[in-house]
Amino acid sequence: MLADKTVEKIGAMMKVQPDRHSAVMGALWAVQQDGKGYLTRGDLEEISKILKIAPVEVQAAATFYTMYNVVDPVGKYHIQVCRNISCWLLGAEKIIAHIEKVLDVKIGGTTADKRFSLKTVECLGSCGTAPMMQINDDYYENLTFESVDQILKNLL
Repeated sequence: MLADKTVEKIGAMMKVQPDRHSAVMGALWAVQQDGKGYLTRGDLEEISKILKIAPVEVQAAATFYTMYNVVDPVGKYHIQVCRNISCWLLGAEKIIAHIEKVLDVKIGGTTADKRFSLKTVECLGSCGTAPMMQINDDYYENLTFESVDQILKNLL
């Protein structure tokens, strides 16, 4: 069951969107942010009922975009490392291995203390500053082992 404040946010979005489909992304974001930090199947069904659109349409948006965490809980800090061509050519593979070693977590996993989750994503749109990663809503670019260590240290 969604919180009343979240349902109100979705209602406000629907008033300014040209059609109900336009409110899907905002509704997904509101539910994820106001809730547990991830979206359950039940959340997706509730959004579809509120927006009066097919559940598959909500699920399609939720699973296409990397900003939504569907079904799988993530740690307090959700680390997403870009693995697309620019980042890969400039050392993303080594950065990922370094993060795995430092945090003792594998790609797709969450640390034992539930503090960090590590995933790879296709493109975060920062090819000119590769390699890069996103942690929650923040971008970190031109990564080196040293900069990654400092970023992680600041989050501990």
